[in-house]
Amino acid sequence: MQKFTKHTGLTVPLYQPNIDTDQIIPKQFLKRIERTGYGEFLFYDWRFNSDGSLVADFVLNDEKYKGASVLVAGANFGCGSSREHAPWSLTDYGFQAVIAPSFADIFYNNSLKNGLLPVALSETEVAELARRAAAPAVCQITVDLENKTVTDNAGFTATFEIDEFRRDCLLNGYDDIGLTLLHEDKIAAYEQRQRRGITAFQI
Repeated sequence: MQKFTKHTGLTVPLYQPNIDTDQIIPKQFLKRIERTGYGEFLFYDWRFNSDGSLVADFVLNDEKYKGASVLVAGANFGCGSSREHAPWSLTDYGFQAVIAPSFADIFYNNSLKNGLLPVALSETEVAELARRAAAPAVCQITVDLENKTVTDNAGFTATFEIDEFRRDCLLNGYDDIGLTLLHEDKIAAYEQRQRRGITAFQI
């Protein structure tokens, strides 16, 4: 997993509550067996009309937000089914952080395991960031995981909390496999003991 220490990026507002995982990545795209290639289907039913043309007034179709990597959303983001494809699609599209007042628990944990940083701020702080991101001026947000701060290019600043174990994993780029490999020598030693035990039993 790629390390996350600090990220500065263009911010896009999708400030509405209860955005669920079926809206993030609709079920018809879950047949893929890879973990990549989901970005083009992110918010598919909101981004595209039935004939495949772009929905003109959907925020991600606005040229102003092309290349956005920080998403500002409403409360209970990522509710619904437990599909891990939701953070996969967000990261594949280019997002590195999602800022919201609250997150569904499974989506929150899936995000942390896949290198996507979910940042919970107060409702007032998120509303202010959404307002700034929707303004004519370009809004760049910096999410600093080392210092647990969120700032923008116009004077906004806030702090956030995150479990220290998960923070350490993101800072060092440890996913579940990476964490297991930290104990590779102990695993190898255990396997050797097991093999010796089996050989001795057979004799």
